[in-house]
Amino acid sequence: MQRLSIILAVAFALAAQAVAAQVAVPRLPPVDGVVGGLAETVRETADPLLETAEELARDRLRSIDRLVRRNRDAIERDREGAPARRGVLLLLDPSAATLDALSTGGFAIGAREDIAGIDLSLVSIRVPRTMSLAEAQALVQRLAPGAEISPDHLYFTAGYESAPVPAAPPAPAPAPAPATIATHIGVIDGAPAKRLGIGNIRGFASGAPRASDHGSAVAGLLVGEGARRISVADVYGSDKAGGNALAIARALGWLVEEGAQVVSISLVGPNNAVLGRAIAAARRKGVTLVAAVGNDGPAAPPAFPASYHGVIAVTGVDRRDRALIEAGRALHLDYAAPGEVDAWDARGKRRRMRGTSFATPLVAVRAAAAIAAGRKVRPALDREARDLGKKGPDDAYGRGLLCGSCGGRK
Repeated sequence: MQRLSIILAVAFALAAQAVAAQVAVPRLPPVDGVVGGLAETVRETADPLLETAEELARDRLRSIDRLVRRNRDAIERDREGAPARRGVLLLLDPSAATLDALSTGGFAIGAREDIAGIDLSLVSIRVPRTMSLAEAQALVQRLAPGAEISPDHLYFTAGYESAPVPAAPPAPAPAPAPATIATHIGVIDGAPAKRLGIGNIRGFASGAPRASDHGSAVAGLLVGEGARRISVADVYGSDKAGGNALAIARALGWLVEEGAQVVSISLVGPNNAVLGRAIAAARRKGVTLVAAVGNDGPAAPPAFPASYHGVIAVTGVDRRDRALIEAGRALHLDYAAPGEVDAWDARGKRRRMRGTSFATPLVAVRAAAAIAAGRKVRPALDREARDLGKKGPDDAYGRGLLCGSCGGRK
């Protein structure tokens, strides 16, 4: 399922008569992301970066509006304006008294679900048809003030196809094959193309598993960098409300049970109680989680799951090692990796892809290589990272660039 995916190229050019290091940026097409918490920007400014940040923020709002309008039967906004599965609320570890109170209040109570692998227990409740999700959230708080409740928020891919791969001149000698990495890597995304030869795929949405361009590109980058033990959880399929928090939590539980030591997540969305609990539980099991900061620009709200404590948050750079101008943000930033790459789509065609989505599996594969070598992940990545921008960690590149020659940039 491709929703809010950018299908046009992002053009870059140096500004004529511009101050040194200032980039002229045309209007960008709509990007993936969720609503809420827009940072204020200065409208009357000569700085094109700020103008672009403002436009990205507007594009995100327009994209969310279109998504909800076109899928009213499956998606609605919560009280914060973020898109979520229509008519569903999730209760974490509810007591019998809480469930009785909500049943009396008109909510249909589903069966308790215990998600194996991450020890997460929850109940889905169905909102009365006459009530909006936002109204239901407020009513639940009144009926059961101590309950931990969450909408089933949607999460969106953070990358897009920009162009076919241009024909390259013949190489003087074949590039050396990457070393095989035995560490088990999990992916939460769309399903990959069959040609990639990944056998362990499971669906967590209607119509899943179903090959997607985004999922194929992410998994293909892992294969191309030597990963050989890959499990993919498809949380999109053909579901209008695919990529929801519950699907991601179930997928993460399955990957933990399968023994994945590193999990790559190129999806972004809002803070969510169910997703936050799932991430924390996976970390307690010793799983290294790597997530994209998204493509909603610097005015975007912090992206999750990248913003959760202990998750390795990844941004992207272009082919000149410049930070992607559309890169979003998280509450922390760990590393950068190539975000403008050559990758396979679902039809087996080689495409130029762009976005922090594609930087994420490249960092995941370096984390997996560290584990395979018996090293601690973060110290190993710190030693490998090449400092970019101002000296030391910064808000544009984190602790430096990893896998700089990966993703078709050899």
